[in-house]
Amino acid sequence: MSNSPLLGIGFGLAAASSWGAGDYCGGLASRRTNVYGVVLVSQFVGLVLLSTLALLLSEPCPTLTDMAWAAIAGVGGAVGLSALYHGLATGPMGVVAPVAAVVSVILPLIFGLFLEGMPGLPQLLGFGLALCAVWFITRGDGSSIQVRDLVLPVVAGLGFGVFFILIDHVSAAAVLWPLAAARVASVSALLVVILLTRQPARPAAGQMPLILMSGLCDTGGNAFYALAAKAGRLDIAAVLSSLYPAVTVILAWLILKERLTRTQGFGLALAMIAVLLIAV
Repeated sequence: MSNSPLLGIGFGLAAASSWGAGDYCGGLASRRTNVYGVVLVSQFVGLVLLSTLALLLSEPCPTLTDMAWAAIAGVGGAVGLSALYHGLATGPMGVVAPVAAVVSVILPLIFGLFLEGMPGLPQLLGFGLALCAVWFITRGDGSSIQVRDLVLPVVAGLGFGVFFILIDHVSAAAVLWPLAAARVASVSALLVVILLTRQPARPAAGQMPLILMSGLCDTGGNAFYALAAKAGRLDIAAVLSSLYPAVTVILAWLILKERLTRTQGFGLALAMIAVLLIAV
């Protein structure tokens, strides 16, 4: 795939939409059953889907080195997703979501600046507005921030940041196989943690539809992000993908009838302006 800034922007927004829907489903399921079971099943769904698509599309298999890097990315993603879902289930969503999103984009931004050079002034302004937008969008519950509220979202953000960087590194020749390798590593790591901590691995049967949808959306978000980083700049892909909390908030407003505050509306407006600036 040749580099195309507009295509990269489209894929980045698609990643944010998929991840936002996945977090809505996964966060809701995690409040009703054990977190590890939710993450494990959702990751296994992604593994089956990605492997099947890679075989059907006859995608060339990357080198063992690339697959190893993808596996490390998968462990980072599993750590990030487990911390995020646990944080969403036990802590204030208005703190967990924005902190995780902002932290997750810091590492790719730094790497993007070093590897690809400084973007234009409109893009830099768009980056700043996008990060502000994420914060405003998820400040609807008036939660105050305490140190203990920051641990899980910071861990989640760091895990996602590692995933972003490494998947971009290995997605030049292929997309599906590296993501499948990442899923193998994440499922394996989760199984080890579950066995060592003796956590329940089977989620409640009644939550399976939400968990399956979470797995499908998370897989779609990963694929769209890899395509976005492949088609454009790493930093642009990471910033646009980090807008996923906006989709979660909108879904909660539409489906759960949660009230959309003026602060959240302001954040959504900032997000739209940010996308326009980044697309210039």
